[in-house]
Amino acid sequence: MIAEQLTVGDRLADGVARFGGSWAFIISFGVVLVAWVWVNLMLASRAWDPYPFILLNLVLSMLAAVQAPIIMMSQNRQDAKDRLRSELDFAVNRKAESEIIQLAARLNRLEDRLDDIHHDVNELRPR
Repeated sequence: MIAEQLTVGDRLADGVARFGGSWAFIISFGVVLVAWVWVNLMLASRAWDPYPFILLNLVLSMLAAVQAPIIMMSQNRQDAKDRLRSELDFAVNRKAESEIIQLAARLNRLEDRLDDIHHDVNELRPR
């Protein structure tokens, strides 16, 4: 029940969430930022994005604006899977509880019968 057919968008969202939450992303993102700033500082007056790096700020804002909802889509789908999994676990636990109650009742009946047999045997025993 939990397995599902993933659309291209679902697979993309999972990939973005997986990569966006990894050390590889953080390190590569840090390297790109440092390289961007360094190159623009070295180019001085010929830089495509001179200090205060307005284009870099725009790119970062667009990245965050696109990445956040994609990651949320992946998290929402994972949450739905977790909710279904917990519902299935609850159903299994309820079934197990019901069977345990039935077994306990059966054991009580067997114990009562053994007590009756023990009582009958004690009465038949000569004194």
